[in-house]
Amino acid sequence: QVQLVESGGGVVESGGSLTLSCAVSGIRFSRSTTGWFRQAPGKQREQVATISVRGEPSTVDSLKGRFTISRDTEKNTVSLHMDTLKPKDTTDYYCNAIRLCTNSEYWGQGTQVTVSA
Repeated sequence: QVQLVESGGGVVESGGSLTLSCAVSGIRFSRSTTGWFRQAPGKQREQVATISVRGEPSTVDSLKGRFTISRDTEKNTVSLHMDTLKPKDTTDYYCNAIRLCTNSEYWGQGTQVTVSA
């Protein structure tokens, strides 16, 4: 059974930093892509950053330089480090994994990030 459990969300002041963590179980990094998405109320879920099967990180252009994704293959975690946070970054963040052989997609329950002005 695949489980993705996010943690690390909370309230931070504008300009501050926060690191989200996703504990991954039931799926191998070597056979999946993992990533972070976010979704504001009433809006579509949008990609933030992903890591390929080979561990190559990729952040969407609009967040490059502020958001960095990484993974720890020993701890089976995927992290999202966020710098210089802005109020518009306030939303729910979701961990995602796609098992490549079946194209099955999995989501965590989400963690809330609030950036105060």
